[in-house]
Amino acid sequence: MNPYPPIAEHGVIGDLQTAALVSTAGDIDWWCTPRFDSPSLFASLLDHAKGGRCRLAVDRDAVPDAQVKQLYLAGTAIVVTRFLAPQGVAEVVDFMLPDTSPTPSDRHRIIRTARVVRGRVPFRLECRPRFDYGRAAHRLTMPDERCAVLQAPDQELCVQASDLVVLHPDGSDVTAGFTLDAGEMATVLLTAQSPGATPSAPPGDADTIADFDACRRFWYEWIKSSNYQGRWRQMVDRSAITLKLLSYHPTGALIAAATMGLPEQVGGERNWDYRYTWIRDASLSVHTLIGLGFRDEALAFRRWVRDRVEAAGAEGERLQIMYRIDGDPHLTEETLTQWEGYRGSFPVRAGNAASDQLQLDIYGEAAYAFAADESDMGALRGWEAFRRLVDWLTEHWDRPDEGIWETRGGRQDFTYSRLMCWVAFDRAVRVARKFARPADLERWSSVRDDILRQIVQRGWSPKREAFTQHYATDVLDASLLLMPKVGFLSPTDPAWLSTLDAMDQELVQDSLVYRYDPAASPDGLRGSEGTFNLCTFLYVEALARAGRVDHARYAFDKMLTYANHVGLFAEEIGPSGEQLGNFPQAFTHLALIDAAFALDEELDRQGAA
Repeated sequence: MNPYPPIAEHGVIGDLQTAALVSTAGDIDWWCTPRFDSPSLFASLLDHAKGGRCRLAVDRDAVPDAQVKQLYLAGTAIVVTRFLAPQGVAEVVDFMLPDTSPTPSDRHRIIRTARVVRGRVPFRLECRPRFDYGRAAHRLTMPDERCAVLQAPDQELCVQASDLVVLHPDGSDVTAGFTLDAGEMATVLLTAQSPGATPSAPPGDADTIADFDACRRFWYEWIKSSNYQGRWRQMVDRSAITLKLLSYHPTGALIAAATMGLPEQVGGERNWDYRYTWIRDASLSVHTLIGLGFRDEALAFRRWVRDRVEAAGAEGERLQIMYRIDGDPHLTEETLTQWEGYRGSFPVRAGNAASDQLQLDIYGEAAYAFAADESDMGALRGWEAFRRLVDWLTEHWDRPDEGIWETRGGRQDFTYSRLMCWVAFDRAVRVARKFARPADLERWSSVRDDILRQIVQRGWSPKREAFTQHYATDVLDASLLLMPKVGFLSPTDPAWLSTLDAMDQELVQDSLVYRYDPAASPDGLRGSEGTFNLCTFLYVEALARAGRVDHARYAFDKMLTYANHVGLFAEEIGPSGEQLGNFPQAFTHLALIDAAFALDEELDRQGAA
């Protein structure tokens, strides 16, 4: 049996500073703490032997034929894994209490509760952490049979159990076996903290129930703020909760995904670290969150972007495409040679060297985020930083760059990069006029118009009757699906409809959309990749806005069938419908929400059910 579960066989839990994956086998096989971008504590998803995990599930030796069902408690980030067997029906409930403090914490808890609802069922606990990406050894101490401390040089994991569980040493790890009757429950509390910290009291049933209720109330109250009332409420709510789980509360930063190293092609080298915050994500994120009614989250992320723009100063090239969640620009990429990678997908990279790339689209995306809430543009502090950035861009927009997809095949004159430079000047001019802010409006307007003319002249292929990936190719690129969304042209403009038709022929396969064709446009990497979920949802939105509503709705409904059992999406869909890439991916869930809004608006306009 393959020791690696499918990427899709997971739910995600979190406390707004860290996140963990819970597999349908009852394994926590991914958890980095004390932050999303910290070294891992559990990572058997990237090396089943050396990565570390915590399993709490029915004892498979005693109950070999148990069926498994996993779900979220509706409207929450609480994962319930159910085991159905002849001996009875059992559940494991996993959650983390959200931490809304503005101060980062080095102490994080996962609460795991086993209970039996019918019959009598044996359980097995195995806790085998592997600190610092499996590089740091740890030692075990057990103050008593219900508490175990697994301590590495820089961190420790305290494992505590309620009355019905007796912990046993297993080398430097800890295990337990216990049996519950109908109506009984047992809790295992995992607390990651600094070495030497005082353990909390062992979990009792009343404490567990109180924590569960507090977690449930938090998510119920939070999701009530959503103003989405459309046809796809369940999927939109799940996507919104996922975005909240991927937000780092102390700074407002939204990470791209909870994981690193999960492959775009199993066995291939396209394995990246997505536990960071991209400026690009801000453009969609701020608009989407405001559209949903989550203004606090939107403005927190916008302030994070503003701080990065301020730090860049007058030298715009200092603005990076991505940062750590606290704004640290250092994302040195290293290869974790001790790990084999998910199903042999090597190398496993921590850090991301693409942070040093020149990607000119980020200036437009920063502007798009700033302009999402123009009422806040009146703040002089934010405007002065933004103005300096736009002034710098007037001299530097017309340069080859690496492009939105962070390819490693050399710089080109990417059409999407020029498009977003146009957005930077367009939004800057609009806001400066609205708020009467100091700006070189004549120059900004002139550059904006120059970019538009250049895109029309050099980014358009008469042969393809479409806008192309870059000026030296006839290859298409799905990033240009954003052309009508950012207002560069009308969604029903003949040139856009022709481009959409060309994409249908080259990039779309059964409503799923590839980013581009690596065979026709080499990207410097070996292998292939699946269809890109973000692009599929952008395609749905473009179809809807273009008036092709029936096509859009069919494509959207088909795409939703590729969600996993709890409504989550990774980055890509493989040739057999499997999820590929880092998981869950924020950009995909953002685009899902926007596609649902667009479809609802167009269907309502038609009076459709």
